Amino acid sequence: MYAIIRAGGKQYKVQAGDTVRVEKLEKNLGDKFNLPEVLMVGGDKTFVGSPLLDKAIVTAVVTRQAKAPKVIVFKKKRRQGYRKMQGHRQLFTELFIQSITTPEGTVFNTDKTAQVIDPVKSQARKDAAKAEAKAAKRTGGKTAAPKKAAAAPKKKAAKKATSTAKKTTKKAGAKKATAKKSK
Repeated sequence: MYAIIRAGGKQYKVQAGDTVRVEKLEKNLGDKFNLPEVLMVGGDKTFVGSPLLDKAIVTAVVTRQAKAPKVIVFKKKRRQGYRKMQGHRQLFTELFIQSITTPEGTVFNTDKTAQVIDPVKSQARKDAAKAEAKAAKRTGGKTAAPKKAAAAPKKKAAKKATSTAKKTTKKAGAKKATAKKSK
């Protein structure tokens, strides 16, 4: 069973249990309402309105009110020095289609439930997760790694002492050679 509805000047084909993004509606999150403009109901029997069906009902629940991703609008006139760049984010309402009723009175419901997305609660959850991650990072960063044996650094120091002694003898030898050439 499907229905074709009109919302915001556009037509949408919906079934019970579908989620549809339509133009922004002045409804609150979780509101359950009937969509006023049903153009057609199809399935076993097809009902076509002229232009609307009077007794057909599509029940929907508002699950989200948000903005769509940004669309870049760029205008340019060549050789005129005219360039204009704008961004636009369209507002939308996400609807969960709960049931479709035909003009004869047959009702098609869905087994699914509407998942209402509240931006305030989801932002609070994200902030709590960030704070928890920071706290874990602070406590995890302070624990020191196990120290290496003390003998290893002494060997390196001994190697450094012998290598510096060799360098100084080479330098002294070089000075003597230059002194002999100058005489």
